[in-house]
Amino acid sequence: MCKALIIGAGGVGTVVTQKIAANPVFSEVMLASRTQSKCDAVAAAIGGNRVRTAQVDADSVAELCELFRAFEPDIVVNVALPYQDLTIMDACLECGCNYLDTANYEPKDEAHFEYSWQWAYQDRFKAAGLTAILGCGFDPGVTAIFTAYAAKHHFDEIHYLDIVDCNAGNHGMAFATNFNPEINIREVTQKGRYYENGEWVVTEPHAIHRPLHYPEIGERESYVIYHEELESLVKNYPTIKRARFWMTFGQEYLTHLRVIQNIGMARIDPIIYNGVEIVPIQFLKAVLPDPKSLGANYHGKTSIGCRIRGVKEGRERTYYIYNNCDHEKAYKETGTQAVSFTTGVPAALGASMWAKGLWRGAGVFNVEEFDPDPFLAELGPQGLPWHELFDVDIEV
Repeated sequence: MCKALIIGAGGVGTVVTQKIAANPVFSEVMLASRTQSKCDAVAAAIGGNRVRTAQVDADSVAELCELFRAFEPDIVVNVALPYQDLTIMDACLECGCNYLDTANYEPKDEAHFEYSWQWAYQDRFKAAGLTAILGCGFDPGVTAIFTAYAAKHHFDEIHYLDIVDCNAGNHGMAFATNFNPEINIREVTQKGRYYENGEWVVTEPHAIHRPLHYPEIGERESYVIYHEELESLVKNYPTIKRARFWMTFGQEYLTHLRVIQNIGMARIDPIIYNGVEIVPIQFLKAVLPDPKSLGANYHGKTSIGCRIRGVKEGRERTYYIYNNCDHEKAYKETGTQAVSFTTGVPAALGASMWAKGLWRGAGVFNVEEFDPDPFLAELGPQGLPWHELFDVDIEV
């Protein structure tokens, strides 16, 4: 039996906690965040005194260690903010806890993310005999597991990988982000970056775009942006010649985003206002809708998957593996919208893979380094069924 501690009580944390609490492989469950009342609300909704709660500042190794030593978790599931990854990893090492997250580290004072900071923990986790599982959401996460599954079963060599992410849902708001606004805006306003012929190609934000067709949704304009799983996938699958990540954005969203940037509200450096130091993007986060609140009025679907071209037994083939998730169904089950649901379910499932001894090892691992089969066998029953198309036009 396994004791799990979840850090972060937003939409993703809500889904993770519900799924872990429903899984009998976990003997004890705790949810912690900076605001304990949020944890209490999640625990009350689950009921049965199944989930304990606590307050913790995830920026403080000392506070984290105090909590870890009191609860003694076997695995810590980090769904807090990306710039808290390293303090949580430090606390896990100090207290002998295994670790899992959904997004890679990003410095608080720089809109830049890559795996180098967390990969640097490899020797320390290996020496401690602990497992650190990185990027176990949907993208990153399931998209990398889809790629591992394709490499294991359908390709001798993967040559071209295009990860496609479409949110065709409508929440009725003029402008809102589907996860933490501070992180979301920092991510989508960065320069584009993709991998080709052994090098990273940098583009201006949203410079490369084209319409792509998504199952059950139709055509949506899709933009090349940088996403962290590209970095680990081209490392772990060296036959890849080109890897790109595409995401859909509506024109209204892009217009709002340009205005936010043009008026300085996307700035991450502090300014002085009325004698008080504030960070504009953090102020913007405070006035935008809470992503967790969007679910009640959300309808439509997300569609996320991998479009792959490569060779099998000397013959070129194409392959498309994807999941579609319905916002209304996600809300009915968990009280959250599909973006939180598609991130939270894989995180909880990844933790159960570790708890069952299926995903284990001493060191730091990206999810594609584990066997994809047991994970994908459970993904559908957990609410995210996946589909395969063979030798079709993948458009990219």
